Amino acid sequence: MQPPFHLAFPVDDLERARGFFSGVLGCGVGRESDRWIDFDFFGHQITAHLSDERGADTRNPVDGDAVPVRHFGAVLPWAAWEALAERLRAAGQDFLIEPRIRFRGQPGEQGTFFVRDPAGNALEFKSFRNPDRLFAR
Repeated sequence: MQPPFHLAFPVDDLERARGFFSGVLGCGVGRESDRWIDFDFFGHQITAHLSDERGADTRNPVDGDAVPVRHFGAVLPWAAWEALAERLRAAGQDFLIEPRIRFRGQPGEQGTFFVRDPAGNALEFKSFRNPDRLFAR
């Protein structure tokens, strides 16, 4: 098992971030202050920092989608990926890129979708029916 990673990212409203990451995505809340909150993001630590920073919405074409260059996310087991997509739909979340199968029939075939958090950060959630194909070429 790989050790967890840590990622920090800007948000413009900590309580909206808490509502999305904890309430909608189901992430646990760890340490926090009046300027940041740590979340348990599928076994990894991410930190929402209160900031006015906003990045450009640069995109790259990937298998027919315009994928935001600046994004982060998680690779989930297939059933958890499907359940999260349904939970987001039920919560009325807009998808930046709707759930779909990318690279169909190729070594990197995967389920993927993108959403934005309340601060506009792009998040990708993906899954592989065969987890051994995560880094397949």
